Amino acid sequence: MQFDVFFSVSRTPAFGQFPDEPTMLRNFLAEVEAADALDYGVAWLAESHLSSEVQKRHVGAVVPHWKGEVGLNVDFVQAATRLFSRTRRIEAGSAIMNIVANGGPVAAAERVAALMAWHGLDPKEQRRVHVGFAAGRFDFMNRASGIIPRNAVEAAAWPIVKGLVFREAADVFCRLLRGDTLASVDLPPPSLSRELFRSDADWAAVRDVAGTDEITLDRRWNFDVLKIVPEDWRRELLQLVIGSHEPAQQVRVNEILPVQVFNLSITRPDLIEATHDRMSLAYHPAGGPWRRSYMPRTVMVFLDGTAGLSDHDRRQRARDHASEALGAYWKALEGTLDPAKVAQAADNAVIGTPDDVAEQICTRFHPDDRLMLWFDFFDHDVDRVIRAMTTFHADVVPRVRERLGASR
Repeated sequence: MQFDVFFSVSRTPAFGQFPDEPTMLRNFLAEVEAADALDYGVAWLAESHLSSEVQKRHVGAVVPHWKGEVGLNVDFVQAATRLFSRTRRIEAGSAIMNIVANGGPVAAAERVAALMAWHGLDPKEQRRVHVGFAAGRFDFMNRASGIIPRNAVEAAAWPIVKGLVFREAADVFCRLLRGDTLASVDLPPPSLSRELFRSDADWAAVRDVAGTDEITLDRRWNFDVLKIVPEDWRRELLQLVIGSHEPAQQVRVNEILPVQVFNLSITRPDLIEATHDRMSLAYHPAGGPWRRSYMPRTVMVFLDGTAGLSDHDRRQRARDHASEALGAYWKALEGTLDPAKVAQAADNAVIGTPDDVAEQICTRFHPDDRLMLWFDFFDHDVDRVIRAMTTFHADVVPRVRERLGASR
């Protein structure tokens, strides 16, 4: 089992603290330096765009009750450069880079190529960059980049069209990073068909607007033949990770390059196992055999290892911390405190003493999984976060190794 760390850099009130932006960024640097010293594998950094506070003014705002900003990291490339300059062993991962907004897939591919060219200049550098990529968290972030319905047909089929926009972007992004010389006409234009829709009624509504069963859409990105630069960089240091639950999309990008899968701990176990089964067949052969660690999973951690307290007291402190943090999250997301949702979220976290957390991990996860541990979930107390990271490394990891070793 491998252990990474997930960093949200989410600026919202938590436990009576509401740090300013410079403090948030300094906290991240302190925490990632601690993760490096503790020998965690990858620092996964959330990406977000535009002010979620300002979007509350929009009609149909997506997070109208959220105070502050969902995330402050708007550019993984810059953050990764700073991360690598401050650490020695830990690798960097984006969770997740939006390749649709801010210039689209061509610009995103060129930014990644630039990062890789600088990162790999030192021949002794062996740390990889894990670029998780997707279409972004919220529509309002993409609308500012012109990702909106362009006609009545696209408006009628917008949930499906959004998926096709990402499919197009992913094709361009992966091919350019492979080193292809490419023009937009080299890729088939997107089209709508019955199998993309959930029901006959949904398909019929779009077909009625189009007036035909054969619906071809204009490409989102039109460009003459091009190739991104820099092109001479160490591709063995780049690992792509797709943030999509769509089976066909996971398979499609692996026809181009080895692309792993970004997943969340809240995904149903049967879907997780189905993904592993599918990727064991679909994973690009250049990446070698598929491994479970190629689908990292996010896990919220509420851990208390305070010396001098009984297990009962430490367990209660961890539960109280989890309840407050998860309650604050749901109030920020939906404006209300739903005990049922808090309880459900707690079921997807690990909570308690080091022994409790080790047992929960061994019970819920496969021995070969890679876990992205989320210590800073709704918590700006940098000292507490680092203490939890340290306790996990010192007291949980050995217990997990011992249990897994005994079970094999």
